[in-house]
Amino acid sequence: MAADITRAIEAIWRIEAAKLVAGLARLVRDAALAEDLAQDALVAALDQWPKEGIPDRPGAWLMAVAKRRAVDFFRRGKLTAQKHEELARSIETLREDPDPAAALDDDIGDDLLGLIFTACHPLLTEEARVALTLRLVGGLTTEEIARAFLVPEATIAQRIVRAKRRLTEAAIPFEVPRGDERARRLPSVLEVVYAIFNEGYSTTSGEDWMRPQLCEEAMRLGRILAQLAPGDSEIHGLLALMELQSSRLKARSGPAGEPILLLDQDRSRWDQLLIRRGLAALRQAAAIDGARGPYALQAAIAACHALAPAAADTDWRLIAALYAALAQVMPSPVVEVNRAVALGRAFGAAVGLELADALMQEAALSDYHLLAAVRGDLLEKLGRQEEAHAEFMRAARLTRNAREEAVMLGRANSIMRTPGA
Repeated sequence: MAADITRAIEAIWRIEAAKLVAGLARLVRDAALAEDLAQDALVAALDQWPKEGIPDRPGAWLMAVAKRRAVDFFRRGKLTAQKHEELARSIETLREDPDPAAALDDDIGDDLLGLIFTACHPLLTEEARVALTLRLVGGLTTEEIARAFLVPEATIAQRIVRAKRRLTEAAIPFEVPRGDERARRLPSVLEVVYAIFNEGYSTTSGEDWMRPQLCEEAMRLGRILAQLAPGDSEIHGLLALMELQSSRLKARSGPAGEPILLLDQDRSRWDQLLIRRGLAALRQAAAIDGARGPYALQAAIAACHALAPAAADTDWRLIAALYAALAQVMPSPVVEVNRAVALGRAFGAAVGLELADALMQEAALSDYHLLAAVRGDLLEKLGRQEEAHAEFMRAARLTRNAREEAVMLGRANSIMRTPGA
């Protein structure tokens, strides 16, 4: 029974944490303090809910506890800072509303979006903006963020600490900016939203293959942004990309949660509504400026898969051309890994392997498990079974996701069972 309660609390926390931190950050004007207060509320829940039961509105309960802790914190410091006393009074007089976002005063009315715009403030480096938002909004650990961006964990930890400090020292308001300032921050905001989506679509570590709630949150934010700036093609491109990829979520795992890769999926399980919405968003992006930005190009690649009735009908030559265009506007070793896959499908495994082998010299990809997996797949197609087996075993060692590790080990074992291997 206690274990069931603990699991329920963990599930609630995954859903409510980002909203809780966002609402608190707007109130206390300090990201680090907001995160500490949210953690205090979680500790209180772990102590009280097993004895008293889970409240009907757990998010409101957590916010109420965190607000009381905030008042106590500022009361204790009132002799050293008069403004803290005033802030404590302002928090104390807030109505304990079941919906913590209801009292927002910006023109969107969304604490979470306000937190993202604040975390994407120009005074922070681009890398710090992404790391901070993933930590505060996505609830990811520093290790998960480091894995997602192929950098050391210590580097991510330093970025987050420094970013919080800079926002606090500069007294940046936790709100959605307006006018030109909003336009300047949009590119970074889009990057962050997509990073959140990616963590939900392919979880970097742990037991879960996917975290669909992160995908849903990213799409929700994308739709708000599309309403906010309807003339920005890349917003529509990003929304198209997320919706087209999300259309596959139900088909990406089997009855026991085991991963099912793209070409093996039952396409009848793809969400046709999300596909239609994604294609419509892509058309809207194209109508604005031809849709040649990085998100629109990635959405066009996703559309190639969505429009193919069966895996064998996929237009891999077009996908390879789109990846080549993407590499021009967004040079990235990871884009090149995906291009190697497309080249292998379109022009033969030897062509794809040539690029994949060249990418082995990229320092950023030295521990990238998907490069090893791509090489394993291409080597297997060329009949080089022993090398393919070694690459799949290496991919299994490098990944931090248990489900993905099982896939890689399965591929390695299937090669060993192949006659002549």
